[in-house]
Amino acid sequence: MKKIVVIGGGITGLSAVYTLQKYAAQAEQEMELTLIEAGQELGGKIRTVKDGEFIMETGADSIVARKSNVAPLLEELGLNTEVVYNATGRSFIYTEEGLKKIPEESLFGIPLSLESLATSELVSAEGKVEALKDFYTPNETFTEQDSLGSFLEYFLGAELVRKQIEPVVSGVYSGELDDLTIASTFPYLLQYKNEYGSLMKGLGEHKQKFLSGGSKKFISFDTGMSELIGTMERKLEGVRLRKGTKVRRVRHGLEGYEITTSDDEKLYADYVVLAVPHQAAQAMLQHAALDKDFDRLSNRSLISIYAAFDVPDEQLPEDGTGFIVGKDSDLKCNACTWTSRKWAHTSANNRLLVRLFYKSSGAHYEELVRMDENQLLDVALDDVRRSLGITAKPVMHNVTKWMDSMPNYHLQHPQLVKSLERTMEEQFPKVLLAGCSYYGVGIPDCIADGERAAKRILEETSIQ
Repeated sequence: MKKIVVIGGGITGLSAVYTLQKYAAQAEQEMELTLIEAGQELGGKIRTVKDGEFIMETGADSIVARKSNVAPLLEELGLNTEVVYNATGRSFIYTEEGLKKIPEESLFGIPLSLESLATSELVSAEGKVEALKDFYTPNETFTEQDSLGSFLEYFLGAELVRKQIEPVVSGVYSGELDDLTIASTFPYLLQYKNEYGSLMKGLGEHKQKFLSGGSKKFISFDTGMSELIGTMERKLEGVRLRKGTKVRRVRHGLEGYEITTSDDEKLYADYVVLAVPHQAAQAMLQHAALDKDFDRLSNRSLISIYAAFDVPDEQLPEDGTGFIVGKDSDLKCNACTWTSRKWAHTSANNRLLVRLFYKSSGAHYEELVRMDENQLLDVALDDVRRSLGITAKPVMHNVTKWMDSMPNYHLQHPQLVKSLERTMEEQFPKVLLAGCSYYGVGIPDCIADGERAAKRILEETSIQ
């Protein structure tokens, strides 16, 4: 009987062990499965906090609805009836002139049509004319490994990219636009440019794919995102769960691999899935041949601040769901979600709940990270006053720091991951790296990567 140990109880690790259990049961094959999590609860960056009438996601707040692997899993888990979608509403970029709408027909700020470009409030007439070169400038040099920022600016012009696209993309990927590769973000943009001769035309031809469902592009659950974690955990029949257990070392044993926990207990496995951040995987493996690549992977940090006010949601200045902050603004936050507007289930009495994000890439972060909770709340309230005109005192707040835990896919990231894969095959052939440190930051990406790791094990053990 094969022994498989999955280390890391976030969504990637849960997906891996859930998939292993499911297919082993279908094939009527015995498999000894263990899931080890250092924290007292499963979920990783999915963490729902409830405070009175308010529901807050201190980590990831939703799942991208259009990802093809999401709906089948939710149906399988019986979560279809628990699903809620984001409310309709516009998104904005906060500039020195106040809130400006992101064009409705756009993808991460990239126009999907000439009309979308023409109606932008963020770009001047000169910037719009410059963006038209997308239609007559062919791609002769760019590949997937090139900088996303350089690629977009070459065809769409500096103003459109820096004022409308960069704030949105950098907000999602926790990195500078010029440091992100096309491959690790939007490889299909290169395909569209090569096939249609124009980014805007290519996106326009696939508009239904990106805009299907209207503004309802994200999924959560009526009791919060942790419902997904709790449901998956309850489905793990026959899996040995080890919460509150830290792994100190993974090394070769007499048969397979020896896993040593922080209390010096030893477990043994034929296969190991390391569904943990890359720093944790590096510390567990302790192998010089891997260190040179692990050391060059990059993370960012994030401070998340919720504030709730005893004012109705209608006091927001615009019909929207939040804003991203452009450069040279007077705010210290990088983005603000109007949570009670975007997610009605998060405020039972329709009182205003907002969430502000402060990223380590921001100009003020080094000052902010040294502040205590009350000081950080004061900063957030000042940002709320400046941007939304709301001066009320909060009735509730929550401050969460995610230190050095947000993957940053810089230009060398794809090559580093491939190099790590080669070295792992040589030095640890049945230990698999998985998760957002390597293969994608979104929840659907992490779910898919957990399944990928599990299916490789199933194939090698002849369980289909």
